[in-house]
Amino acid sequence: MATEGQSEYESVLCVKPEVNVYRIPPRASNRAIRAADWKLDAPDWTGRMRVTARGKLAFVKLEDKISGELFAQAPVEEFPGITVETVSDSSRYFVLRIQDDNGRSAFIGIGFGDRGDAFDFNVALQDHFKWVKQEDEFTKQAQAPDTTPKLDLGFKEGQTITLNIGQSKKRDRSRPQSSGGFGLLPPPPGGKLAPPPASRSTNHNTQESAGVSDMGFLLDLDSSNSNSTWVEPPPNPTSTSSSDLWGDFDSVSPK
Repeated sequence: MATEGQSEYESVLCVKPEVNVYRIPPRASNRAIRAADWKLDAPDWTGRMRVTARGKLAFVKLEDKISGELFAQAPVEEFPGITVETVSDSSRYFVLRIQDDNGRSAFIGIGFGDRGDAFDFNVALQDHFKWVKQEDEFTKQAQAPDTTPKLDLGFKEGQTITLNIGQSKKRDRSRPQSSGGFGLLPPPPGGKLAPPPASRSTNHNTQESAGVSDMGFLLDLDSSNSNSTWVEPPPNPTSTSSSDLWGDFDSVSPK
């Protein structure tokens, strides 16, 4: 796999200007590795680190700060894995398995003076192998035959479809009853509205017109009485007798 990656274009994932290298004791058991067991105050080598990628393979390269000469490199096929391991007591130190051109390998310790540099190194490897995993999934999906049944959405022979265009139901355009807010006042009891008050000139003209109409009515009555024949009513005996009674009292005069 390393031979296949060497023929592809190499991209740079991360560059850190200073990294310390430590010689670590051999691992006696499967217990977690501790950076406190190293000689942290006296690193065995200090230089620059570059993380590159060729295809699916990543490389951690330790180079000289000035000349850029390669000191050691570690080909990384997966992360996290045996090539790059974290320690149990610090986030700034890692165990790196380096390998030469003859295939010989050794474990060394590396450490950063800044936690931000250690974080960038960790994220660069994570992002690369996340991309590798996605590429593998896409390749498998492309090579795997599609066994799922396909959905047939076409029309069968003789099948028709009816479309109703422009025949939507009429909306109820009746004015909604307002439940609140500023509306019209309710009518007065009785169902009639009082007329607006009229001015004095209007009342005066109304009275004059009413008087003229009454006078005309009386004139009509007078004209009708003058044209008709007057008939003397028969004498009323009651009225005559009553006048005679008063005449008897009048004829008696005092002496």
